[in-house]
Amino acid sequence: MLLKGYRLAIQHVMFIVLMYGGRFGVNLGPAVPCFACPYVTGCGGYCYLMGLQGYIGFGISLGHFWGFEGLRALGYLLLFAGLVMLLGKAWCGFACPFGLISDWITLARRRLGIPEAKIPPAALRRLGAVKYALLGFCAAGPILVNLGVLHRDFYIPFCQMLCPGKPLLPLFAGETRHFALDLTNAATLVITASSLAVTGACLAAMIARPRFFCTFCPMLALIHLLKPITPLALRKNPALCHGCGTCQRVCGMDVERVCTEKASADVQTGDCVNCGDCVAGCAADGALSLQFAGRTVVSSSAGLALGLRKPRP
Repeated sequence: MLLKGYRLAIQHVMFIVLMYGGRFGVNLGPAVPCFACPYVTGCGGYCYLMGLQGYIGFGISLGHFWGFEGLRALGYLLLFAGLVMLLGKAWCGFACPFGLISDWITLARRRLGIPEAKIPPAALRRLGAVKYALLGFCAAGPILVNLGVLHRDFYIPFCQMLCPGKPLLPLFAGETRHFALDLTNAATLVITASSLAVTGACLAAMIARPRFFCTFCPMLALIHLLKPITPLALRKNPALCHGCGTCQRVCGMDVERVCTEKASADVQTGDCVNCGDCVAGCAADGALSLQFAGRTVVSSSAGLALGLRKPRP
């Protein structure tokens, strides 16, 4: 599929920019809406979740919220919102370095003939709610540190304990230190042991299913909460749908609604990453489309599905 080929090329370009851009003077800042990790030396921009936890953890009191730190925190929030408005969930489908690693693993699994693990749609919807719980943990964890409930070493708890990107992404910069247990104290031991356990489980699951971690990704949850201000959207014309189910079969996130929705044009769920695979795979002319501010960017067609034409509105 031509559209999928374009996406893969963009993914690799963004991987280089976000992973190595800092080495060449490229810096997209600390408010990037995807898993790009500051633990990678020389990265070209990194995930907003770390900054969000950091500002909550270090605490911006009402007394100095209107000072420099408060304004800087507000600035990063506005930058994040602006980047979400620019690309929406396409940050996940086209730019996320960790997403590309997941796609590499899926490609290797398919080349080796390993079957994909199937999860019923109802179970997937329940699992998808976990991402919002993890987003809540990103906010609640640093507050618990400020209240003295958690040890000060848990200052950015999601990044430290639950993000598989922390150990894995630095590998591409030749760094392995995050695969070691930190025996400094009980807190650091819990942090590093949890990180390694989550990463191992995530890797195993990513072999079994494409984009497995995206189901639980708090960044995807945060971007979806900003859906009302996001111009990029997946739309469906139910009257043109043949009901063949191809859109769900090619969807790495196994989103059911794209196929089953028979009335609403809005089929963008909380699990959709705007990769466009459903649009590329659908042979029904105009049944599915990616739109930006109401204008069609690319729409489905038999020619596009068969790779006979370039994607166009």
